[in-house]
Amino acid sequence: MITSEASARICFFGDHQDYLNLPVIAGTIDRKIKIKATPNSTATYFLQLLDLDVTIIIDLNEKINLITESDYYRSSMAVLQKEGSHFTQGYDIEISGNIPLNAGISSSSALVVAWLRFLLQAQKVSSPLSNKTLGELAYASEVLYFKQPGGLMDQYTIAQGGLLYINTKTGRTSELPNTLGKLVVAESGIYKETLTVLQNARNFSQNALEVVLKKEPNFDIHTATVSSYNDYLQFVPEKYKDHWYAAIHNHLLTQEAKKALQTDKPNLKAIGTLMNEHQKILEERIQNTPIIMKTQMDAALSAGAFGAKIIGSGGGGCMVAMVSEDTLQPVINAFLAKGAKAAYEVNLTKS
Repeated sequence: MITSEASARICFFGDHQDYLNLPVIAGTIDRKIKIKATPNSTATYFLQLLDLDVTIIIDLNEKINLITESDYYRSSMAVLQKEGSHFTQGYDIEISGNIPLNAGISSSSALVVAWLRFLLQAQKVSSPLSNKTLGELAYASEVLYFKQPGGLMDQYTIAQGGLLYINTKTGRTSELPNTLGKLVVAESGIYKETLTVLQNARNFSQNALEVVLKKEPNFDIHTATVSSYNDYLQFVPEKYKDHWYAAIHNHLLTQEAKKALQTDKPNLKAIGTLMNEHQKILEERIQNTPIIMKTQMDAALSAGAFGAKIIGSGGGGCMVAMVSEDTLQPVINAFLAKGAKAAYEVNLTKS
């Protein structure tokens, strides 16, 4: 029998930055997708999605070419086949998990990473791939294969685990201390329009940057300052100004957060304040936060949370709050009182 799993992820700083090749800070939490596979006597994968009561059958003799959008099972197999994999042994496979779906904590990427781990074990690879390579394969299977607008943050974070600072331009990652204190995740209950939000934000941000680069070809967003923002604001069309602001200021906030997390005794209140500033930009500039979610996060802050923000691309889904031991339950209660579908403590993990 083969078992594999992968964790959900939370982006703490740098939302809507990875597709601009700007860095992010993200980490894995103790919510997982789990796969259990038992060999059978056929050349078929029989997948039971236990939480959805859905069955998927994959004939290993079929040609994997025309793949339905978001069929990450077959896209992952296609990516591995290009790397030389061959699938012949059938398995009865059970997939389950406790990651809320379409809620911003990357259930799809966790599924892809867990599925790739199963597929690689089924190949009986003599030299296991590195987690970095696994992240690259997951990114190819989920984003590049379907030409989706997302960046590489989700796949790299989940494959490598821990709290990471990710240079999305180079793909290099560095581990940060797990020093964000106690965390609460709240499910808003609002369905998330991931691809629509991502596509719009990405297009507007990239268009703003292109305008600036036409004016100043040597401009480097990685070294941009508040002065840079002001210097080029006059050249950015009105419809892109908010995203120009977000691109520059979210990057600066991410750098501040990195420094704060690397100190010997991180000031959680100060980091929470940076999180709130990040959320304000997401809310006012990216405009990815529904009013009801703002109300829920305001209630969490009033209940004592150090910081709170929407998770993922936005438009719905989950929120995260930084709390203390004393404010953990009051913050959970505050989220629920304002209509959150669920709220619970989560912990950063190494895997």
